[in-house]
Amino acid sequence: MNTVIETILSHRSVRDFEDKPLSKEQIETIVLSAQAASTSSYIQAYSIIGVTDPEKKQKLAQLAGNQKYVAQNGHFFVFCADLHRHELISEMEETDLNESLESTEKFMVMLIDAALAAQNAAIAAESLGLGICYIGGIRNNLPEVCKILKTPNRVIPLFGMAVGYPKKLNDKKPRLPLAHIYHENEYEQDSSIIKQQLVEYNETISTYYKERTQGERQDTWTKQMANMLSQPRRMYMYEFIKQHKLNTK
Repeated sequence: MNTVIETILSHRSVRDFEDKPLSKEQIETIVLSAQAASTSSYIQAYSIIGVTDPEKKQKLAQLAGNQKYVAQNGHFFVFCADLHRHELISEMEETDLNESLESTEKFMVMLIDAALAAQNAAIAAESLGLGICYIGGIRNNLPEVCKILKTPNRVIPLFGMAVGYPKKLNDKKPRLPLAHIYHENEYEQDSSIIKQQLVEYNETISTYYKERTQGERQDTWTKQMANMLSQPRRMYMYEFIKQHKLNTK
């Protein structure tokens, strides 16, 4: 096993950072690493906004559900799906690109491009000895986030990433077993096998929580998912995306 794989397999979210900003060199290294990710047809349909203004960080922390580590970290990145520059390309090249820019396909491309770039950034940061935490909570109120970040049309902030020097490292959360995630040649057709794998995973997760909390928590993964998914969230998103002239076709 090499050091890259060791870094990837050692990932855990960090939510408590030292009061120490990242250097300019560290920030540039992380962003350049993000840019080195694969991008569909060279479209590069994403942008990254680094938030250093304490007031803006505090506002974003509040919008994300009062998560203090959005404001208290070494650097806060916001990864955006971005087809605004391609709208400008339409003007520059005097070519109508609206049908493509508003298509579901290009909407998927911008999401995938941003996610690939972000994961490269995460691995780069962790390889530098830093910790990271993805922040999906900024999607709680994207209209306000867009105002804070002054994002133009066809730019959607997708998630934040808090990066910094870890004060504390939690234990790794056990992932689903490989046999449950990896299917060979075709998707597993026997639902009873899938359910049995979930039962076994529940036992692993229950043990993990029990040991981590000295017995105060013993819930299972399937129960967590059922509770979470039974309460739909951010249901404004469909209309919000349409207002930005994305995913309309």
